[in-house]
Amino acid sequence: AVVSTQSGHYAGEENMFQSRSEYDRGVNVFSPEGRIFQVEYAIEAIKLGSTAVGVQTKEGVCLAVERRITSPLMIPSSIEKIVEIDDHIGCAMSGLIADSRILIDHARVEAQSHWFTFNEKMTVESVTQSVSNLALSFGEYDRKSMSRPFGVAILMAGVDENGESVLLHMDPSGTYLKYGAKAIGAGSEGAQATLEEQYHKSMTLDDGVKLCLNVLKQVMEEKISSTNIEVGICRKDQEKPGKFRLLGKDPIDALLTTL
Repeated sequence: AVVSTQSGHYAGEENMFQSRSEYDRGVNVFSPEGRIFQVEYAIEAIKLGSTAVGVQTKEGVCLAVERRITSPLMIPSSIEKIVEIDDHIGCAMSGLIADSRILIDHARVEAQSHWFTFNEKMTVESVTQSVSNLALSFGEYDRKSMSRPFGVAILMAGVDENGESVLLHMDPSGTYLKYGAKAIGAGSEGAQATLEEQYHKSMTLDDGVKLCLNVLKQVMEEKISSTNIEVGICRKDQEKPGKFRLLGKDPIDALLTTL
C-alpha cells in the first residue's frame, strides 16, 4: 500500500531515484544517472572468470590463460580458453565461456566470408568490430538476439597482412580498445598493475611470453604448470602475417623452467 507522510510526499519517493531496483532489470533503460546497470553487472561477471593476459610486441603477440581445474577427474585439455579465429588471429576469453562461443563462431564466419569475398585476410580490428556489433545486439527486439549482454570479455590478438601485430580488448558493453598489454578476469587488477610496471614497447616476443607467465604465476592460486595454463602466440614471419598457434605441454614446461 502507498502511505502518505506528513510532508505530503509518498513514502519512499525520495529514495526512488537512489535505488537501483527500478532500473537494473531492463537492458534498454537508463538510470537517472545515465547508467545501464545490466551492462555494468555483466562487466562485474568478468571478474569471476579465470585470469587471461595478452602482450603485444614488435615481433608478434602472445596470450596466456589460467585453466581452473576443479576436480582431479577433470581432463585439462577439454578446457578451452584460447581459440583460433583465423590462421593469423587468436582469441582469449574470460567470464561465461558458453556466451563466448556465440561471439567466436560469429568471428570465424566473418573472417572466412571476408577472405572468400575479397581474397584478403580480415584485419584483427575489423574482426573485433564485427564481434562488438553482435555484443551490442542485446538491445534489439529480435528473436535471434540475446535478451541480455554477453557476460564475457575477450582479448583478440594477431598479425595483420601489413605485418602489424595487434592486441585488442572487448568488454560486454561492446567497447574495444587497442592495448600493448592487458589482463582480464579474476586477478586482473593486480595483473594489470604488474604489466604497467614491467611492459615496454621494445621487448621481444619471447620476453612477452615470459611476462605473461610471470603475471599468471603471481595471481594464480594454484601452482603454475603446463597443465593449468594455456599459451598461444602469433609471431611475425619476415614482415608477413604470422600463423597463430597454441603451445604444447613440452614448450610450456621449458618456458616455466626459465621463470
